[in-house]
Amino acid sequence: MAHSPTATPFADLDAFTALPRTAGLALSADGTRLVTTVATLTSDATRWRAALWEVDPAGQRPAHRLTRGAAAESSPVFAPDGTLLFTSTRPDPDTGAAEDAPAALWALPPAGEARVVGTRPGGVSAPLVARTGDRVVVTSATMPGADDAEDGPTSDAARRKAREEKKVTAVLHARVPVRYWDSDLGPDEPRFLTARLLAAEPAAGARETLRWRDLTPAPGLRYHEASAALTPDGAELVTTEVVAGPRGDQHVRLVAISTADGGVRVLADDPQREFGAVAVSPDGRHVAALAESRSTPERPPSVRLVLVALDGSGVREVVPGWDPWGAQPQWGPGSDELFLAADDHGRAPVFRVHVATGEVTRLTGDHGAYGSLCVSPDGAHVYAVRSAVDAPPAVVRLDARTAGGEPQHLPGPAPAVQLPGTLTEVTTTAADGSDLRAWLALPATASAEVPAPLLLWVHGGPLSSWNSWSWRWNPWVAVARGYAVLLPDPGLSTGYGAQFLARGWGAWGEAPYTDLMTVTDAALERDDLDAARTAAMGGSFGGYVANWIAGHTDRFRAIVTHASLWSLRGFGGTTDAPWYWSREMTPAMVAANDPSAHADRITTPVLVIHGDQDFRVPIGEGLALWWALNENWDGDPADMPHRFLYYPDENHWVLTPQHAILWYETVFAFLATHVHGVELQVPDLLR
Repeated sequence: MAHSPTATPFADLDAFTALPRTAGLALSADGTRLVTTVATLTSDATRWRAALWEVDPAGQRPAHRLTRGAAAESSPVFAPDGTLLFTSTRPDPDTGAAEDAPAALWALPPAGEARVVGTRPGGVSAPLVARTGDRVVVTSATMPGADDAEDGPTSDAARRKAREEKKVTAVLHARVPVRYWDSDLGPDEPRFLTARLLAAEPAAGARETLRWRDLTPAPGLRYHEASAALTPDGAELVTTEVVAGPRGDQHVRLVAISTADGGVRVLADDPQREFGAVAVSPDGRHVAALAESRSTPERPPSVRLVLVALDGSGVREVVPGWDPWGAQPQWGPGSDELFLAADDHGRAPVFRVHVATGEVTRLTGDHGAYGSLCVSPDGAHVYAVRSAVDAPPAVVRLDARTAGGEPQHLPGPAPAVQLPGTLTEVTTTAADGSDLRAWLALPATASAEVPAPLLLWVHGGPLSSWNSWSWRWNPWVAVARGYAVLLPDPGLSTGYGAQFLARGWGAWGEAPYTDLMTVTDAALERDDLDAARTAAMGGSFGGYVANWIAGHTDRFRAIVTHASLWSLRGFGGTTDAPWYWSREMTPAMVAANDPSAHADRITTPVLVIHGDQDFRVPIGEGLALWWALNENWDGDPADMPHRFLYYPDENHWVLTPQHAILWYETVFAFLATHVHGVELQVPDLLR
């Protein structure tokens, strides 16, 4: 894990922001073509635009770009005949569609030009194609009451036009939720539409598009954020479905929808479990899924890999007692094995699971985090996108039969990058005897003679882990500026077993906080770290912990808190998923773990960061925290050390390139002032 100390793009925020970003994989049915999505910066550096690239599965040929649209392309999937389907918002050159047209379904045949094959007024997303036949299913936002008509007073287009002409944006809700992350829900609703695929090559001069049939009229929000898959013959769509309950509660069951007539069969419905990560076996007999148990204030959730019989005969746990957090199971070609990557001690290795026996084999022995698995038709290889805390996402090939193997990096569209330091681990033991660990990113300049200042970074979730590359919270940008970055997995982190997760359940201010302080103390025993110059940072749940740290210790010179929970009493009813929060803590737990109760004890300078379009942790949390910091500062207003970086149009994350650059610039300016004692240098665009 050592890297050259030569100049790297992490020292230049413009260069870092311009690095290509690889995500997702699609494998053709014959296993000869592998496609990924790569996002690059537009010429004006104000947004990222994704394009599709083909990677040679054999690793012999360089990757080549398939699409060059002016708008982003995404969701690639292969049809049985080798046609590549994808979604894009680029204008259709054959119709002169507007630049701001909704996403359409495009088809790129093995030889020929890409063309639009399916449109909807509300756009299309998440295309699914059957292994055999010509069935395709998409998700499309559709107005309530709209039917299959393409025009006329009852069509989706007519209902949208009427609202637009009247300048109406109001929505009448019947129950929660009303928002999700950064989007208002409604008035349209996600529906599943199906059609028969067209011929790969249309006749000369022909202009033909798919005629959609609505499988789920009047669904409400039952299929919002659904995980779905088609049976091999396309006869049924297996999908998660939200079931509303009393007192605003809900759970997620598993159903099969006939693509012939829209009839629905319930496959698995348990109010004490929620299903997701759906994958249908090649023989069409079973559905692999994850089942997450319903949490209570006293009991955290658990995740189990399950098989659900498509004939409705029941649900079986494949590996009893195993918690494969973060997994997306994929079937082997013989329907007797599953492949999945799951959190494990700061990594996310690939596992092979024998369905009949539950035997688990770890295929990767490195420190990488794998995702987007695709299994070759002969079952010999697994293709994946691999990242790590010290490696950006890249396409790799794995031997599906060898345990503990190393990945083969395939020639990809994104070049390798040099890092400005090294990655190591810190281990220690908590007061209750639990093993604790963290990643430590060290600058190449750190030594006993020139110890590096330390940044403690707390992950979000809280059911999460520092185990993969992050573009939003990238430690190497800080390392390039001379900081060491500590990335611990405290209590509530996934990949360490049920007991480790349970240590912090309902007690956020206890084990997570004390674990973090313990790991920080262990790291600072190193002579290449400067114990006198430290700061703490976190986002979302990590921001909650940053706020808790600020009210419970003055050991850090600065605190950065992003999209953070501040007043737990007020948060529950305003978040986009209040039914889940109602299971999290009792009123007594809320009172015992509320950072706002300790506002008058904060003496450390705090940088608050929040986006107004954050519906998971609404802006009221950031505003209340900012007021508390002002209210409790009794010195000269001109000397107040706290700052508030406010984004009117960003959400839980900071997604636009220039705002991301300003985020880093502001954070490092704040840290320089309080960690290094230099005058605050406000970024030019914020003056």
